[in-house]
Amino acid sequence: MSAPENLPEIDNGLLRFLTCGSVDDGKSTLIGRLLYDSKSILADTLHAIERTSRKRGLEAVDLSLLTDGLQAEREQGITIDVAYRYFSTGRRKYIIADAPGHEQYTRNMVTAASTASLAIILVDARKGVLTQTRRHSYIAHLVGIPHLVIAINKMDLVGYSREVFERIKTEYLYFAGKLGIADVRFIPISALVGDMVVERGDNLDWYEGPTLLEILENAPAAHSEKPEKFRFPVQYVCRPQTAEYRDFRGYMGRVESGEIAVGDEVQVLPSGLITRVKDIQLYGRSLPLAISEQSVTLLLEDDIDISRGDMIVKPAEAPASVKQIEAMVCWLGETPLDLNRKYLVRHTTRETKALVAGIAYRMDINELIQTPAARLAMNDIGKVALRLAQPLFVDPYGENRATGAFIIVDEATNNTVGAGMIL
Repeated sequence: MSAPENLPEIDNGLLRFLTCGSVDDGKSTLIGRLLYDSKSILADTLHAIERTSRKRGLEAVDLSLLTDGLQAEREQGITIDVAYRYFSTGRRKYIIADAPGHEQYTRNMVTAASTASLAIILVDARKGVLTQTRRHSYIAHLVGIPHLVIAINKMDLVGYSREVFERIKTEYLYFAGKLGIADVRFIPISALVGDMVVERGDNLDWYEGPTLLEILENAPAAHSEKPEKFRFPVQYVCRPQTAEYRDFRGYMGRVESGEIAVGDEVQVLPSGLITRVKDIQLYGRSLPLAISEQSVTLLLEDDIDISRGDMIVKPAEAPASVKQIEAMVCWLGETPLDLNRKYLVRHTTRETKALVAGIAYRMDINELIQTPAARLAMNDIGKVALRLAQPLFVDPYGENRATGAFIIVDEATNNTVGAGMIL
């Protein structure tokens, strides 16, 4: 894979981003254009979509087929699930999530958005800001995506009109102001033709900003914009049963945020005991430092009783230990949330039984108003209070997406039925 011209060969780190918007706004075509123009498509894949395009009677290659991976989706001509694609340029690697546009797949959009650092929200230049535009913007803001790009697509169908672009921009800014969305950028594009996606094209001379790929290439990577508190949920206690490693006791897990160095003082929750890091190991070799998203083994100076579900933090930065939480919950299950039954809450590596203490409201994300609710049905989002059997070590979701998030599991089926963001 080669980088587009005029971009230096440097590494800006991995960027996870999301594309969303209303049905037929061109999300899948946009991703196809990104992959095609950045030369990130393998020859056999290109030949396959060329054949499919010909079968459909199309004169040009249908680039949306690069993301519509399920045969059922291809037959319907719509995206009904989250499609993921991976590509790289000379500057960074990308994971793209293409979220479905239909209202009934709101839960899929929440899943796709939960790990994204940037969202591209497509708006059809002919239609302007629609209900689904507002819905996806609300969800992207709710799940903490820090950067939004409003890509006003199909500019070729409105004569590349600057007036249309400015009108939609003004309309969206008014709506974004009510939500409190701070970081939002606007770009006119034609995913079908390719204008302002990877190349600038010849039709939008009045737009002086960067292309979409240039915005992506320079977007901040996750965990890079502000100092983060160290959070290390313990996944597994490693005690090899061999003579060589008889005294070895390592605590395996992933650094969810912050960093830790050999010699740093740490605190173990829930015990509250304090010790120091003796060694950090990765694939059998020692590291001086572990950073966010690294999966490592920590060895501590003192012999402390630690098990899966405990959390290792720095003493001055300990999270709250709580047995009741209030959260915005997106209900994923087909059976509505039942106030009279128990659920399991899984938070980082810890699990506890929970009762629903109450539903404060359900969010009408079409009108952006709070409405009273006795239950949450599939795709509903509402403010819910939960009482927990065991304490969890939490941060507000706005401060830490890893320790501020949890899932709700049906005890009977072991299905994930809800996703929550702690307030």
